[in-house]
Amino acid sequence: MSRRVSRRKLLAGAGAAAGAAAVAMRFPAPAIAQAAPFRLGLLTVKTGPLAQGGILMEQGVLTYLKEKNYTLGGRKTDLFTADTGGNPAGAKTKAQELVERDKVDAIVGPLAAFELYAISDYIVQQKTPTLSLAAADNLTQRTPNPFLLRASATSSQATQPLGHYAATELKHKRAVTVSEDFAFGHEQMGGFQASFAKDGGCVVNKLWPPLVTPDYTPYIAQIGDCDCVCQGFAGSNPLRFMKQYAGAGMKYPVLAGEAGADDFLLKSFGDEALGLVSAAPYTLDLETDGNQRFVSGMLKNFDAIPGQYAALLYGNCQVLDAALHAAGGDIGDKAKFMTVLRNVSLTDTPRGPLKFDHLNNVIGNIYIRRLGREGAKYGLKLWNKTIKTYQNVSQFWTWPEQEFLAHPVYSRDYPPLTKC
Repeated sequence: MSRRVSRRKLLAGAGAAAGAAAVAMRFPAPAIAQAAPFRLGLLTVKTGPLAQGGILMEQGVLTYLKEKNYTLGGRKTDLFTADTGGNPAGAKTKAQELVERDKVDAIVGPLAAFELYAISDYIVQQKTPTLSLAAADNLTQRTPNPFLLRASATSSQATQPLGHYAATELKHKRAVTVSEDFAFGHEQMGGFQASFAKDGGCVVNKLWPPLVTPDYTPYIAQIGDCDCVCQGFAGSNPLRFMKQYAGAGMKYPVLAGEAGADDFLLKSFGDEALGLVSAAPYTLDLETDGNQRFVSGMLKNFDAIPGQYAALLYGNCQVLDAALHAAGGDIGDKAKFMTVLRNVSLTDTPRGPLKFDHLNNVIGNIYIRRLGREGAKYGLKLWNKTIKTYQNVSQFWTWPEQEFLAHPVYSRDYPPLTKC
């Protein structure tokens, strides 16, 4: 079922969109372009622990479409949004509905790595260009998907620089990692462990709470004999973990992956998060025209402080817009269009400059931030202040590509724990 929604009603009701589970919605555009409307599908999450990030994904897309008067590449654009429910089966079902029922020309999303792994074969079968937020390392590595373009980051792309920073600049020697027991968590912590070890550090324990864990106390009780803790939680889970970590009287410094200190959480964090050091492909404090335009749009349209969920989807739309312009609006030959997408290079996105490698994965900046009070804007009391920028970070970090690909994909058990 699809329903037509005016742009005025769309913006007024965006905050209530979380309840529209499992419904694809059509957002019409003004009749500007003469060609048939470009049909864009969004796979996102509006229910469960990942829902807050999923709603921000939709807001990022809508902010870009409103800025461009609902056109991409000169073509009027209709948006179809589907709620996956944050699970693999839901992602597969909703991808099928977008492609076979709604006849979308391209998809942006999904959110979670396990969702992207679940729909990858279907994307290839249908030859549907998909610009993913989901990290799913191996789909741009050992088993690349030719119809996937990732303008966000692999799961490990931010935590590999974080491991280097922890070992070389923070001078930590021993770490405990803790993250949800699913693909994104496994790959994040694997990247941290590998790069931390490369620079002389050692992971002494790895803890894996389920995605839905109301009480982290049993896991926090296992943390000890270390210099720092690296957490890779996503959605709203970082809030719960940091509060319970501080409540347990823990004093080890905490590091976080790209979702563990996301800027959209700043309004909800308290003093328990002060000093949290994180690594991310997007940071709210980036003083560029592209980021200021994006943040202003999010505040105007949704009164929302954005983080990477919105920023990276906005960036996906920029990439798609640029590719459609380069292709003259023609997406008929999907394989050819993927080549056009891979050749896009942009300088003015919310995350800064980006380009793509030959496996369709982004090369861009990774920002190391420290959470504190200094420099806070937009009515926030806490702020992620950038303290180091790693430029042009590849998914392979500093390893030669073939050397990196020779080892297994990062997982629950790889790299293995070794005696420190």
